[in-house]
Amino acid sequence: MTRKPHEQDTPIGAAKPPAAVDELSKRIIEQLQQDGRRSYAAIGKAVGLSEAAVRQRVQRLLDSGMVQIVAVTDPLQLGFLRQAMIGIKVAGDVQRVADQLAELSEIEYVVITAGSFDLIVEVVCRDDEQLLEVINQRIRSLDAVTATETFVYLKLRKQTYAWGTR
Repeated sequence: MTRKPHEQDTPIGAAKPPAAVDELSKRIIEQLQQDGRRSYAAIGKAVGLSEAAVRQRVQRLLDSGMVQIVAVTDPLQLGFLRQAMIGIKVAGDVQRVADQLAELSEIEYVVITAGSFDLIVEVVCRDDEQLLEVINQRIRSLDAVTATETFVYLKLRKQTYAWGTR
């Protein structure tokens, strides 16, 4: 399976110690979270570094995988009118099923979980017809999938990516 640069396979809360991030890098991250297009010069002015020093720090953050700079779109404005979270129960190798689901273009993320579901996935679809096709023909058709429960989004009230430097 080929992963895109922004995809990860890191256990949440894993024993791997977090990378050390000094206060200046945290302040740079906060600047980028406010506006990912902010210039190095503007960031430098805000945090008290030269443009070159900011550029080097940002490059290190990108190279380490700690930071990604991406465009976040509004699916509704792009014609994807149905979003849902799907809880999935699996018999057998959960990681194998997670890898299979990660290949589906309609699935935005896949999380291996503990609790009522083995996996939780988020799907973004054009409409209910496509959502039904994804659930019925692409998820439930996998041999190891024993059950699904779909949580259709009615309205998104909050979505943020600002947890990075707390």
